Amino acid sequence: MPKKIALFWPGDARQKPNELAMPGIVAATEQLERAFAKLGRATYRVGDVIAKPHEAIERLGPIDDPMVAVCTHWLYAPHTCDGVVGKDNPLLLASNFSGQWPGLVGLLNTGASLESLGRASSRAWTSAPDMSADAAFMERLDEWCTTGRIAYDESELHAAAPIDEGAIALARSVADEIRKRRVLLLMLGDTSMGMINGYFGPRLLTQHGFTEHKVDQAWIVDRGRRIEQKRIDDAFRFVCDRGLEFHWGEGPSSAGAGGAGDFDERASKEQLRDYLVALDLIEEFKADCVGWQYQLGLIPLRPPSDLAEGLLNSKCRPESNGAPIVCSTEADQGNALPMEMLKRLLKKKGLHEAVMFHDVRWGAEAPDPVRAARSDGSGRFLWVLLNSGSCGAYAFNHDPDSLRGAHSWRQPRLYFPTPGGSFAGESLPGAMTWARAYIKGGKLWMDVGKGEVVKLPPAVRDDWWSGTTPEWPFMAADMGISRDTLMAHYQSNHVAVAYGDVFAEMVALSRELGFEVRVLGRSL
Repeated sequence: MPKKIALFWPGDARQKPNELAMPGIVAATEQLERAFAKLGRATYRVGDVIAKPHEAIERLGPIDDPMVAVCTHWLYAPHTCDGVVGKDNPLLLASNFSGQWPGLVGLLNTGASLESLGRASSRAWTSAPDMSADAAFMERLDEWCTTGRIAYDESELHAAAPIDEGAIALARSVADEIRKRRVLLLMLGDTSMGMINGYFGPRLLTQHGFTEHKVDQAWIVDRGRRIEQKRIDDAFRFVCDRGLEFHWGEGPSSAGAGGAGDFDERASKEQLRDYLVALDLIEEFKADCVGWQYQLGLIPLRPPSDLAEGLLNSKCRPESNGAPIVCSTEADQGNALPMEMLKRLLKKKGLHEAVMFHDVRWGAEAPDPVRAARSDGSGRFLWVLLNSGSCGAYAFNHDPDSLRGAHSWRQPRLYFPTPGGSFAGESLPGAMTWARAYIKGGKLWMDVGKGEVVKLPPAVRDDWWSGTTPEWPFMAADMGISRDTLMAHYQSNHVAVAYGDVFAEMVALSRELGFEVRVLGRSL
């Protein structure tokens, strides 16, 4: 590899987050420069933060040198992808490991998006205050400088898993139902925030028993005007009676300048208006599940959709049909598919069918007394799974008929100028199955794993929660794999999580529906 290496800054499309992240971006860049210098490599910087796709095309397109994306906060995948597709110069995504500044989340989304486009890249990450002091990180950096790629351990990746006949039979019965009536995914808008890896389209969906129907998000505004006030008032009374706690006028430390003073009953009722619009659209199109674009286009016009999405993923909700309706936030089809599949498997197995949508946000070694060291002496790594939308109340109470344990806090003003609340709580402990669909080599793949949702000591929980986004639903999870396996190989920043063991059934159903399957786990 040539000794000259280009460092660039992919960023958010919104100016303010990039401004706030700038001190961290610069600090990380300086550390990378020192690390490369230690390896005898010269670096140069490519302009300012890339905040638009055309900037990626114009700045990165002409570069033939090896390139490093400095990932230290949330960033849009096109701000890398659009400038590097069609090229084969070595590309590295290098991130911090911070819950507050989720560079690792941006790395996972961008890495998965590059994979979906067939563009080779490598990944490196570190939680060390001094990158050059992290021996493993430096080893990977040296490997990339020498060979143009990084090889990662694959011992926790498997092509198959033991599956009994009962699991196969149950999966086939669900697959037969899908073949009789194809699953219709109602898309309210398109994928959000440059998540290239989250959109599959009919050409791939229809090969696996799914299809989509797109509805412009503008319909939410238009249809909302015609929602009767009585329906909104009844819905509000219902959620209050069932235990949902609204924190009007209150805000955790991340509420931002101005606090939560504009978050009031009226704002929550406006969120319920949008929930009722979504219900009407689901009924009109006889949809099975929903992808909701969520951010960006409507944020100056409507409150955030988190309350509506959390309610849809709950059986206990206004005008309920007696079951959760899978809602995949950010219109992410990579989560919508496994969520709907897991929901059907849970129901068929006699378990409650709620499925949660989460970001893979941050993680750390489990503290005592939940450490439970592995047989090889390694500690137990727990992920903080945390996404503002689409986590149902069942995670917080394990009572399908209640909203107790669910809280609505004002969404941070930095991203949500129009007031509205989240749908949050602390997820209860229990066995879990997780999955994620993604594009690789022009085909749809399904990752499947199993693990455990863990209850943390209150002080640790509060520290981890406040170090990420305290307004959002919190889940501490052992995903059954090491941190480095996920960081190196996982093809998303999102994951679908179901309480209960339907692992074997999910592997079998994915195969029945024609997905390429990859099983992730220390032991199967």
